[in-house]
Amino acid sequence: MFNQSSSLRVFLTVLAVMLASFSASTQAAERDYISIVGSSTVYPFATVVAERFGTSTQYKAPIIESTGSGGGLKLFCAGIGVSHPDVTNASRRIKQSEIDKCAENGINDIVEIKIGYDGIVLANSTSAKRMSLSRRDVFLALAKNIPNPDGSESLIQNPHMTWKDVNSELPEIAIRVLGPPPTSGTRDAFAELALEAGCKTFDWLKAMRKTDKSQYKSICHGVREDGGWVEAGENDNLIVQKLNADPESLGVFGFSFLDQNSDLVQGSVIDGVEPEFENIANGSYKISRPLYFYVKTAHVNLIPGIKEYITEFTSDRAWGEDGYLVDKGMIPMSDEERNQFKTAGMELTTVRLASE
Repeated sequence: MFNQSSSLRVFLTVLAVMLASFSASTQAAERDYISIVGSSTVYPFATVVAERFGTSTQYKAPIIESTGSGGGLKLFCAGIGVSHPDVTNASRRIKQSEIDKCAENGINDIVEIKIGYDGIVLANSTSAKRMSLSRRDVFLALAKNIPNPDGSESLIQNPHMTWKDVNSELPEIAIRVLGPPPTSGTRDAFAELALEAGCKTFDWLKAMRKTDKSQYKSICHGVREDGGWVEAGENDNLIVQKLNADPESLGVFGFSFLDQNSDLVQGSVIDGVEPEFENIANGSYKISRPLYFYVKTAHVNLIPGIKEYITEFTSDRAWGEDGYLVDKGMIPMSDEERNQFKTAGMELTTVRLASE
C-alpha cells in the first residue's frame, strides 16, 4: 500500500508530466505564422511574397522584420523553437562562421535559396548632377587609408575632402556618402565589390592578398571615420529621403530602392556603366550581388505554412522573368538557377560551405 507521502509523490510526478505536455503543446500553438528576419534589401521582395501568400493560401501572412543580413542571421542562429525566427533573408551568402554558430545552438540543417540579383548603387538627388565614378575613385574617396601619392608602397590617412581631390575631373563638392552599418549585407557587398575592387587597381595592394590577407582586408574594406562615410542605418528609404534634402550627398543602397524612387534619386555611372536592369542582368554593371533566404528545417513541421511559403517564393509567377518580383526591381536568375534552387526548397536540401 502507498502511504500518503508516496501517493503525493506519484500525484506530483503525474502532474509534472501533464504540465510539461501541456506547456509543449501550448508553445507549439503559440505561433501560427511564419517569423522572418534579415536583410533590408530583401525585405520589400519578401513582403510582397508574404502578402500574396497570406491572401492566396489558408495560412496567415508571415511577419517580417528588417534587421540587416548579419543581424538576421544572428537571430536565426540563436536557437530552435517558436521564440526564434523560422526564416532569415540575406543580401549576401551565409558565412561558415554563421553556420558554425547555428550548429552550436542545435541548428544543423539549413536550406539555402537564392532568389535573384540586385545591384548596389551610389545615388544622389535628381536635382543634382549625376556622378560618373570609377571603383578606384570610390576607394580613394572612402577608404580610411590610401596609397601614398609619392608612389611608395606605403599608406597615408585619407586626406581627400572633395571629389575633385580624388579625381580632377570630378566636381568640387564635399565627400559625404550615407551608407549602411557593418551588420548589413549591402555594406559587406559594397566593401567587396566597390571598395576592394578599387583597392586592387594598385598592384602592390592586390599582391598583399596572397601574403597578408588580414592586412589586405583591413586596408581594402576599411572606411574613413572623419565624416566622409556616414552610417545611416538599415532603412534605405530614410537614406533616399536624406539625399533629397541634401543634393550634394551620395547614398549607398540596393537597385530596387533606386528603381522605386527614380523620381527622387539617380544612380551614379560606375566604370562607364549605368545601374540599369539590363546592365545588372548581363553582368556589365559590376557592383551587383545575389540575394538569398535561409530556412530552419527543424521548424518546417513546427510552424504551419513554411513549405507553402517556399513554394510561393520559388514559383514562376513570383521570381520568373515576368514575375511580380521583377516588377519590384529584382533581377531574375536564369532558368537553370531557378530550377536548382526551387528543387533545393522543395527537397529541403541543406547548405554546406566547409569544403569551399
